[in-house]
Amino acid sequence: MRIVPTELPGVILVEPAVHGDHRGFFVEVFRGQWLHDLGIDGAFVQDNHSRSRRGVLRGLHYQLEHAQGKLVRAARGEIFDVAVDVRRGSPTFGRWFGAVLDDTSHRQMYVPPGFAHGFCVLSETADVIYKTTDYYHPASERGLLWNDPAIGIRWPISDVTLSPRDMANPHLADARPENLPA
Repeated sequence: MRIVPTELPGVILVEPAVHGDHRGFFVEVFRGQWLHDLGIDGAFVQDNHSRSRRGVLRGLHYQLEHAQGKLVRAARGEIFDVAVDVRRGSPTFGRWFGAVLDDTSHRQMYVPPGFAHGFCVLSETADVIYKTTDYYHPASERGLLWNDPAIGIRWPISDVTLSPRDMANPHLADARPENLPA
């Protein structure tokens, strides 16, 4: 396994060793010791699985009181995965990082609590599986507009399919301070 730091403190890429031959492949996608070695506090308590078609964009989502760290991977297909720092007072507030995750490299991205998360599907379909460090708590859920020019995410697609909730998310500048993590 190889750990690749990003320009956003706490957001990391995990590149596991993939062992393949004529039969297929084997990859170790999670080991608890990784968290300890990376200095990540807490344990994962929930796994989520979504399937989406090409052009679907989910996000940008974050949580307040029950903030979730997320270890994200594309078990099938290819996605562009994004983390945005939304922590009030952070020196990287409003900055984003994105990476392609796919079922060939099996690269994963860790998105810490205090960051908004989203992804768009680049392949015909994609299965996205991610571990979370806290349970889903609907009252804590918040969102930001996926194409907020103040954030400036360079999504690799322009024709997206969004949920009604994601279409109604506010711009970062319109998010009240009490609706942003400290």
